[in-house]
Amino acid sequence: MKYFKWLLALTSYFSIVFTAQAKDYDTIQLQSEVLDEQRQYSVSLPKDYANTEQHYPVIYRLDGAQNIPLMEAVLGRLQENDAAPQVIIVAIENTDRLRDMYPTVNEDPNGPVGLGGGADKFLSFIENELIPDVEKRYRTHSTRIIAGASAAGVFSLYAMQERPALFDAHIAYSPAVWWNTGAMVERTKQWLSSKPTTNTYLYMNMGNEGLPMRPYYDNLLASFESSENPKIQTVIDQHDGVSHGLTSTAGIFHAYQSFFMSKVFAPENVTPDMQTIDNYYKQLGKQWGVDDTPPENVVRQLGYYFNWQQQPELAMTLFKHNMSHHPKNPDAITGVVYGYEGQNQLAQALNFAEKALEVADKAHPYYDYFVKNVERLKKKVEGVGQGK
Repeated sequence: MKYFKWLLALTSYFSIVFTAQAKDYDTIQLQSEVLDEQRQYSVSLPKDYANTEQHYPVIYRLDGAQNIPLMEAVLGRLQENDAAPQVIIVAIENTDRLRDMYPTVNEDPNGPVGLGGGADKFLSFIENELIPDVEKRYRTHSTRIIAGASAAGVFSLYAMQERPALFDAHIAYSPAVWWNTGAMVERTKQWLSSKPTTNTYLYMNMGNEGLPMRPYYDNLLASFESSENPKIQTVIDQHDGVSHGLTSTAGIFHAYQSFFMSKVFAPENVTPDMQTIDNYYKQLGKQWGVDDTPPENVVRQLGYYFNWQQQPELAMTLFKHNMSHHPKNPDAITGVVYGYEGQNQLAQALNFAEKALEVADKAHPYYDYFVKNVERLKKKVEGVGQGK
C-alpha cells in the first residue's frame, strides 16, 4: 500500500513539473484541397515576438511538435551566443507519413511494399497552402529551412531537388535512402549531374546504420563529394555508435550552427579591406532579417584584439571603420581614443575623448568613465607639454 501511495505521489509530482514546463504552441487546423484532408501544424514563436515588429526566419520541421522542445533548447543556446537569429518554428503533424515523405512507391521487400509516392502532392501542399497560411498569420522573413529525419530526411532531399528556391536550407537527419532500392540516390545523382544553379545549404548525417541503408547512403555521399558544385554548401556528419533514432539529436547543433551566420565576425577573416566586414553583415542581415550594420561592439572588440596582437595600424583601421558606422556612439568613439593613445598620439586621443563625452548620455552605464577619460588625457597631454 505504501508503494502505491509513493508511486501516486511521484506521478502527481512529475505531472505538475511537466505541466509547468510545457509551452503553449499555436495549433492551426488547415483544410487542404491539394491533399483532400485536414492538416494540423504547431507554431513556436520567438520569445520577443509580441514586443517587436520584426520579421523572422522560419524552420519547417517535419514529423510534428514533438521536435519543438529540442529545437528550442539548441537554438536558444545559439541565440544567446549571437550564433543564430530568433526563429519561428512550424512543426507539421503527420497523417500518412510514408505516403507523404517518399516520392516513389516502394518495391523493395526490405520495407512495406506498395506504400509511398505522395511526396509531390505533399510538397505542393507545403508550397501552395501551408507556407501561404503561415506567412499570412505571422511576421515571417524570407529565409526558410526544412528539416526532417529518416523518411522526412528523404523528403528534405526531394524538396531541395524539386523546388530548389522554396527553402534556403535542407536538413536531412539519417535520410532513409534505401527506400525503393535507392530510388532517391539515383534521383540525386541525376540532379547533381544537371549542375543545379540555385544556392542552397544541405546538412546530412548518419549513425551506425547497417544493411540495407549503408551502401545506398555511402553511394549518395560519394555523389555529393564528387560533384564539387559551389552552389551547394554541404555539411556532412558521421555519428559512430549513434542509433538511427538519435541522429537528429546528435546533429541538430551542427546543422544550425553551420547554416546560420554568427554575429561575431571571426578575427581570422579580418583583412585591411573593411568592405569584407560590411559584405559579411549585409549577407547576415538578409539571412536573419535584421539591420545589416556591423555591430558596434563586435568591430570594436576586433580592434582591441589586433592591438593586443601588435598590429596597431589594422586595429586603428577597425576602430575608425566602426566609428564611421556609429558616429554618435560614445563606445565606438572611445575605440578610436584607445587606438590613438596606443600610438602615443595624445592630442588626437584627447580630441576624440571629448567627442565621446559630448555625445554620451548621462544615463550611459559608463558615463563616469567618459568624464574621467577626458580628465586623464588632459593631464597626460599637459605633462607632455611640460616635458614630464
